[in-house]
Amino acid sequence: MAQDEPVESRPAQDKPPPSPADERALLERLANGDQRAAEELVEQTYAQVYAALMKFTGGDVDLAADLTQDTYRKAWQSLDRFNRRSRIATWLYRIAYNTYLNHIRRPQKVQPLDEAPEAVDPAPGHDERLDRREVAERLRRAVVGLPDELRFTVTARFWAELPVKEIARLEDVTGAAIRKRLKKAMTHLKTVLGEEAA
Repeated sequence: MAQDEPVESRPAQDKPPPSPADERALLERLANGDQRAAEELVEQTYAQVYAALMKFTGGDVDLAADLTQDTYRKAWQSLDRFNRRSRIATWLYRIAYNTYLNHIRRPQKVQPLDEAPEAVDPAPGHDERLDRREVAERLRRAVVGLPDELRFTVTARFWAELPVKEIARLEDVTGAAIRKRLKKAMTHLKTVLGEEAA
């Protein structure tokens, strides 16, 4: 796949992750410019990357799709610098995470009021769904508000569903250090969410 070629919509399900030997072979094929290897990598990882970005963006389908495209573009550009200490999916998650952070740090364009979508009152009976969405959005904001080290660890573990061992390898720390970060983050989140509910 060419570096500038956009990633098209992919199926909702990823293929099972390749074995370490298959992953090494895939990386060799990628290094040799094998387009089919690039397509296989996207097929194996797209749903996971997109799902994580959907969580970061609070369910904004278009933004998550754009950030997923940016993630793969950046991955192709930096493939020669991938040190292979972690799995490919873990490396891609780190790129997706940084892509999201870069997006929220960018100055946002202001949408003129006459172009803003009209607010629609929810139909009766939607109160419960709105409450659940509100709770989910509060949790998302609280996670995004964590200090970087904790935010990455929590999102990698729970949003990208990466194993503790993989996160530790990527962060170059022990599994015990990752578990400590998770515990600290959970305490912080309980405090923040408790204060908001009060």
